[in-house]
Amino acid sequence: QVQLVESGGGLVQAGGSLRLSCAASGHRFSSYNMGWFRQAPGKEREFVGAFRSSGGTYYADSVKGRFTISRDNAKNTVHLQMNSLKPEDTAVYFCAAGKRLLLAPDNYDYWGQGTQVTVSS
Repeated sequence: QVQLVESGGGLVQAGGSLRLSCAASGHRFSSYNMGWFRQAPGKEREFVGAFRSSGGTYYADSVKGRFTISRDNAKNTVHLQMNSLKPEDTAVYFCAAGKRLLLAPDNYDYWGQGTQVTVSS
């Protein structure tokens, strides 16, 4: 069992930056792929990026070059650094833990409660 708690969301102007954090508790954090997803009102939950348990990061095309995921297995945390934010990045952001393929939400077993990110124009 893994419990996840996100923090760091807020309101920022377009072009600004935010850093989201996800703190995990439970077994063997290092063995999980850690993903970030987001969901805007009226839209499906979409993949933002992930950091594999074996190393390596993957990003959605919409955030590539602007967002960076890092993880610290010693501290059981994963971060999402978001730069050059755009109004279309506005959503609730979730971190998730899983052991299967990275992209689909259904492949993640544990989810945080989400944190709101709002980017004003």
